[in-house]
Amino acid sequence: MAAIIPAHRARVTKLVRSHGSFVVDQVTIDRLYGGLRGMTVLVSEISKVDPQYGIRLRGYTIQEVLDLLPKAPGTEYPLAGGLYYLLLMGEMPTLEDALMVENEWKARSHVPDYVFNVLKSLPADTHPMTMFSQAILSMQHESVFARRYNEDLQKVDYWEAALEDSLNLTAKLPTIAAFIYNLRYRDGQFISPDPNLDWSANFGHMIGKGKDSDYLELCRLFFVLHSDHEGANVSAHTAHLVGSTLSDIYYSCSAGINGLAGPLHGLANQKCLRWLLSVRESFESFPTRDQLEKFASDTLNAGKVIPGYGHAVLRTVDPRFTAQLKFADKYLPQDELFKLVKLVYEVVPDVLQKTGKVKNPWPNVDAINGTLQYHYGVKEFEFYTVLFGVGRIMGITANNVWARALGLPIERPVSLTTGNLEELTAGISSQI
Repeated sequence: MAAIIPAHRARVTKLVRSHGSFVVDQVTIDRLYGGLRGMTVLVSEISKVDPQYGIRLRGYTIQEVLDLLPKAPGTEYPLAGGLYYLLLMGEMPTLEDALMVENEWKARSHVPDYVFNVLKSLPADTHPMTMFSQAILSMQHESVFARRYNEDLQKVDYWEAALEDSLNLTAKLPTIAAFIYNLRYRDGQFISPDPNLDWSANFGHMIGKGKDSDYLELCRLFFVLHSDHEGANVSAHTAHLVGSTLSDIYYSCSAGINGLAGPLHGLANQKCLRWLLSVRESFESFPTRDQLEKFASDTLNAGKVIPGYGHAVLRTVDPRFTAQLKFADKYLPQDELFKLVKLVYEVVPDVLQKTGKVKNPWPNVDAINGTLQYHYGVKEFEFYTVLFGVGRIMGITANNVWARALGLPIERPVSLTTGNLEELTAGISSQI
């Protein structure tokens, strides 16, 4: 990275000096009260959601990422080490590059015993996301960035310490996530990482599924698909905001994971799976197309939503949904719940379009990913968000490294009261 950062710094400096006053977006009152939805407020060097093509990771579509990233010999889906190289470097890695990251992770993967002790000290029914956040935060005292900052680390070198922290943390994520799963759902069994497996597959191995090669492929796919989704979603923005204060990656990622735990963010896949199961339980046999159409219409008429359909930015089928659909068509075509996912996909968009109120009637990633985990026996819904978080931290940390490399400042926007806004609009004709 040291070779590419100076040129990018110069590029940003030139852009700000030449066009710093250019208006990118406008702040309106309805947006202030509407959660800034759809507003352009941040810069992310890592990814961008294209309304028509979905997420682009360093400019590559999801299908291009899946096709072009290196794979381990004999496997179908990419090495996460290659993805991390792409996110950090901005260029498609070779197999050698991907294995370099994978080997770096293996060298840094040991999780200190105190982390496990912290997790074991929590109440037995502690939510897995609370455990995940606590595990990350417990390692903060090992932060290279925090130590070097207190030793008068120069601003131009912040990114190096941030990268060290990022590699150290991401290396440990599969082991931490597997330990949480085993502690909560498998009587505390512990399985050591397999040095012959890649980062993604090792998670599957450590929860007792090492002999299920299909599930290991799903792990590789799942973590890639959930790695990043622009910089302004709740988890990414929370981590960026905390990081802008120069809090280290452990503070930032723990904060981001706390945001991901919210029902309106990372819990969507659980809602989708529960809805699918409720559909299945509502019929004595597999529903017909007409039956499902009526069920979906009744759901909407009751003032409820059909989870997994629609997206704040996308105006087409989420390519992450499509990628998992292809996976399921190959690996679990006869699964009854997956067949229901396909039928819902055929029926629900038309039902939503008929309402005339939906900008995007198409499925997003959450409409299917819980179904795949459920098929392979990972049926503990509340754990799904931990899996989401393992992947998402790759994007969060890559963004953090680049934020430090570019010297991005602390975030400090201004807030107004309702009274302030009333004063600003006094004397202006109402839009009503």
